[in-house]
Amino acid sequence: MRPARPADVEAIAELRAVVMRPDLERLGRYDEHRVRQRLRDGFCAQHTSVITTAGAFAGSVALRPSETGHWLEHFYLAPPLQGRGLGSAVLGTLLSSTDASGHLVRLNVLQGSPARRLYERHGFTVEGQDAIDVFMLRRPEAGPSASGSRATLG
Repeated sequence: MRPARPADVEAIAELRAVVMRPDLERLGRYDEHRVRQRLRDGFCAQHTSVITTAGAFAGSVALRPSETGHWLEHFYLAPPLQGRGLGSAVLGTLLSSTDASGHLVRLNVLQGSPARRLYERHGFTVEGQDAIDVFMLRRPEAGPSASGSRATLG
């Protein structure tokens, strides 16, 4: 991972459109312009990391501070890289740092998204939901990344 730069916004917006399209279409919410514009409107390079593999753009993730901890946002991986452990490794790294600082992590995931299983494996639980989103919360040291990180954090 590397820190995002303002120039990364378009590549991330395009990846967001590709990754989210099946779920948004299933929910009747896909809009080709809006899916990209929402990323542009909320993009903050300061809190975003670009995920690379073999030096090439592979995805993004943002960890935005909030009053009660952090929000995990804009976590997208290129479809050919999904299901190979990369997302779990990235998430484990991020959660190791939030566990060490004692912070809660919140996120929302679209109803029916397969990404929900990844989050549940890492200790996220449902905090609430509506017709479109499932809101999830992870307390420090709530998942498998915490048990592995304790040994390395000392």
